[in-house]
Amino acid sequence: MTTIRCSWANPANPRYLAYHDHEWGVPLHDETTLFEMLNLEGAQAGLSWETILNKRDSYRAAFDNWDARKIAAYDEAKVAELLANPGIVRNRLKVAAAITNAKAYLAMREQGLTLDSYLWAFVGGKPIVNDFADGQRPARTELSDRISKDLGKRGFKFVGSTIVYAYMQGIGMVDDHDPRCFRRSGR
Repeated sequence: MTTIRCSWANPANPRYLAYHDHEWGVPLHDETTLFEMLNLEGAQAGLSWETILNKRDSYRAAFDNWDARKIAAYDEAKVAELLANPGIVRNRLKVAAAITNAKAYLAMREQGLTLDSYLWAFVGGKPIVNDFADGQRPARTELSDRISKDLGKRGFKFVGSTIVYAYMQGIGMVDDHDPRCFRRSGR
């Protein structure tokens, strides 16, 4: 029996299939992973998600397992170390964005907000289940526009609407699995 997956899931990459089968579109509430995914989606800008996913373990090691307090304190020596690390995307703006995002995230926490409560409030705590034809997902929506704008006001970087929509898909705020995909809600 053949397992039917979303059209984007690369069958030649076991890591990508595992991501599709066990993570993408699954509601996520863990703070550290929400912070990690926000930064990884930003790192993906202009690249493929598969590229970033293949480097995820290296990102975790390089960015202290996404400990925002440690990342917010990175100095120029640490930035130079990151920019020399072939296990991550060595883009100065993206590395700087992760540091800026750590500071913005910590500021949110000081205001009593978690990423979990903040993000999931936009969808009333429940994923939006879309019904797009196979492979016909939008790049952005009115909701991703709103969240993107708000994150930007809060000081986050690399959070454009397209990045935010991909993030919403990845953390399960929206279920955009193809209608015939075995991971589709209600199957």
